[in-house]
Amino acid sequence: MEVCPVNCIHPAPGEDGYATAEMLYIDPDVCIDCGACADVCPVGAISSDDELEGLDVRYLEVNAEHYARSPVTPPVPTEARSSRPIASIRPPEPVLRVAIIGSGPSACYAAEELLSNRDVAAEVTIIERLPFVGGLVRYGVAPDHSRTKSIDRSFERTLRRPGVTLHLGVEIGSDIGLDEVVAHHHAVIVAAGAADDRRMGIPGEDLPGVHSARDVVAWYNGHPDHAHRAPDLSGPRAMVLGNGNVALDVARMLISRPDDLRRTDMADHALEALEDSGIREVVLVGRRGAEFAACTTPELLGLKSLRGVDVVVADEVPVGQASPLKTRILAEFAAREPRHDRRIVFRFGASPSVVRGSDRATGVGFVSAGGNEPLEIDCGLVVRSIGYRGAAFDGLPFDDVTGTVSNEDGRVVAAPGGRRIPGLYTAGWLKRGPTGVIGTNRFCARETVSALIEDRRAGALPSPLGDASGFEELVRTRNPQSLDAEDWFAIDKYERFEGRRQGRPRVKVVDRADAVALARSR
Repeated sequence: MEVCPVNCIHPAPGEDGYATAEMLYIDPDVCIDCGACADVCPVGAISSDDELEGLDVRYLEVNAEHYARSPVTPPVPTEARSSRPIASIRPPEPVLRVAIIGSGPSACYAAEELLSNRDVAAEVTIIERLPFVGGLVRYGVAPDHSRTKSIDRSFERTLRRPGVTLHLGVEIGSDIGLDEVVAHHHAVIVAAGAADDRRMGIPGEDLPGVHSARDVVAWYNGHPDHAHRAPDLSGPRAMVLGNGNVALDVARMLISRPDDLRRTDMADHALEALEDSGIREVVLVGRRGAEFAACTTPELLGLKSLRGVDVVVADEVPVGQASPLKTRILAEFAAREPRHDRRIVFRFGASPSVVRGSDRATGVGFVSAGGNEPLEIDCGLVVRSIGYRGAAFDGLPFDDVTGTVSNEDGRVVAAPGGRRIPGLYTAGWLKRGPTGVIGTNRFCARETVSALIEDRRAGALPSPLGDASGFEELVRTRNPQSLDAEDWFAIDKYERFEGRRQGRPRVKVVDRADAVALARSR
């Protein structure tokens, strides 16, 4: 949100490092303490320095260290750097009808960009294959990150805007073809996320007991397609291969005390399974040294607040005054004496070479990066967390190397560097790969929508053959069980009401049939 009058929050969209930044930093020498950023932040992530308490005080050090290592950008008035086009006085153009496939952050941000653009009169059709809205926010964010999840309130405002039509439970390629969506709209933005994951390519990877982090995260978050994929939690030790943010999320969920998890929106079936879990140790293994840990500093720092859980570093962490804060935090963990019966263990410099077991996984063999003796660790659950990956979308050219839809600035092209396909666009992880945080999708969606509007002005968009009412009739005919926006608001209201009753943010409906029945009963 372009709100700071002195441009003291960095990196900002368009600046180096924005797409890969682990957090945003406020320059204390430029900030004028106006409070505008704190007032508008939709997830309450900005606090005054004199309000910080407990572990959050450490963020003063995090912030100061960033500007000590990076050059300070001179203040620039917000008006001078705004990337939003200034409203013109040209007469309004005919209504632009755009379909967006997906309902996650990139889809909702794209819808907002279209509907808030003062130069375009737009109508947006959002098509989601599940009977639930949210995508990554609902099914990818850890249950204990409630502040991050609260961005869904902003997305709800978008869905309530005039000009938005929502079709839930409608699958492209099964219920309706992509060509039929194209035939009823000037343009289509595919924002379907990353539906696959990277593989290790080692023996035993397909044994029962080995799961991808994507499956485990979707399981405990209540994704309908993953609710039945319960991992075996009976053994005392689980192993997570990788040490990025998703790996830390999985480790936290597997080791946290059930009483703490019951205050989150974790799916009920996962809460019940974790109540009976025998896991008391989660080992996080990274291929490289501690200084290359893939997690962000805030996620690592957050482990200090886990109740009744020790964080252990099994390797020596070389640290000096010039060491990054992340490395110093790991060294602090390494120096602690264990005190509890549950623990997260970090191991570095070990590459998995084989998953052991015959009928199911019983452990993992590693090759040491330093040429030491091979390492063997027994465990009953293995979770590979080495990255999500986009999956081919029916009807769109797919770049198998990058795991993305072939595109240029969001415009779909026949092949990398090839011709543009008029009227087809993409946004989010399917466009750029699984990188960045939720807010990164806003910048990404803005780029795609800017390209779409530019093409509209150049007369490069095809004219739809069918109208909006014809498309709605097509959806109802093909899938009578499809839901609309009012149905979703009823489901959302029910989940939040049940959540308040139980002292939780929401209680998720997981089953598709239950969602339809609930919507029909409103």
